[in-house]
Amino acid sequence: MTKEPVRLGVSGLGRGFMLTLPGLLHHPRIQLVAAADSRPEARERFAAELGGSAYADFADLCADDQVELIYIASPHAFHAAQAIAAAQAGKHVLVEKPMALNLDECRAMVVAAEAAGVHMMVGPSHGYDAPIALTRSLIESGDYGRVRMMSMLTYTDFLHRPRRPEELDPEQGGGVVFSQAAHQIDIVRRLAGSELRSVFARIGDWDAARPSEGAYTASLAFADGGFASLTYSGYGNFDSDELCGWISELGTPKKPGAIAGRPPLPGPGPEETALKMSRAFGARGIEAAAPPPHHEHFGQLIVSCDRADFRPSPTAVHEYGPSGIRLHPLSPPRSARSEVLDEAVAAVRDGIAPLHDARWGAMTIAACAALRQSAHERREIFIPPLDP
Repeated sequence: MTKEPVRLGVSGLGRGFMLTLPGLLHHPRIQLVAAADSRPEARERFAAELGGSAYADFADLCADDQVELIYIASPHAFHAAQAIAAAQAGKHVLVEKPMALNLDECRAMVVAAEAAGVHMMVGPSHGYDAPIALTRSLIESGDYGRVRMMSMLTYTDFLHRPRRPEELDPEQGGGVVFSQAAHQIDIVRRLAGSELRSVFARIGDWDAARPSEGAYTASLAFADGGFASLTYSGYGNFDSDELCGWISELGTPKKPGAIAGRPPLPGPGPEETALKMSRAFGARGIEAAAPPPHHEHFGQLIVSCDRADFRPSPTAVHEYGPSGIRLHPLSPPRSARSEVLDEAVAAVRDGIAPLHDARWGAMTIAACAALRQSAHERREIFIPPLDP
């Protein structure tokens, strides 16, 4: 194994890139060498502040011999075509969630990666988070029996953050199912250790000013008999970070009640799009890159096994069993989102197959699609094995 850093290029210098940038800059085995973005101001700032090549055309990023791994952080509609093009160019791929807009696109991405002999990973998602990894390792110890039931509750202001119009259109991957259920589904799939078999769900859409899939509740069944209940609301009233000690999703301290009572947004259109882009790279430069004091999380989660319950938190995993309450503490994060970057480096440089590969991501999209279908048809939807 070589310690040479992985040379990474980025497609899309928007908000997703901004959230991952601190981790990219601090990871000892990542070297950010190139980017592609349609905005001249973003390309100019990237070249000036980060010292890499900046392209207007994604094809030029794929053709850059310096680039080994492409992180696709572009809008959802571009994920499939760009991931396939990158794989065909011989680049490894890290594609943001949602992996694609439908299962057919996911299958094409799987085929492209496997035909090219490259690794294609999906993330960041909260399925990578250190509290989830520690909970899974405790389960794998065999001391607690099988996972029987999981309950997850996440309330945010997702629907009331600045959005481009397509981010509220479920047919274009907008709304909370494709963008947020992917997190919850990744988490419970990782913890279950068993194949997901079916989904039964309901979806809420009750803000006339911002019509979209804004909330859902879903029941997931696994092949070994385990099951999970998932609840999510993005309507910005209750904030489930209250249940996590007012530690934000990104692992930073948060002002209690911060999301309640916000002034209304302008409404989907040019003004709100401009507000959204004011948070992107180009409008902003490099922001504070110090590691967050706590680990990322995605709301309240209880995992019930035969002989104990677990509650992952941003600072520890809490164990509740016959002998009382036991704390399994976590060391502070080395850097932001280091877990997903560690998995990418291990795949590209060390030849270690990633857990969150293209087939994993495709099954998460299959579950998201099943969630929507179940809500529309008012019935349980069974998920067949992935067959590209």
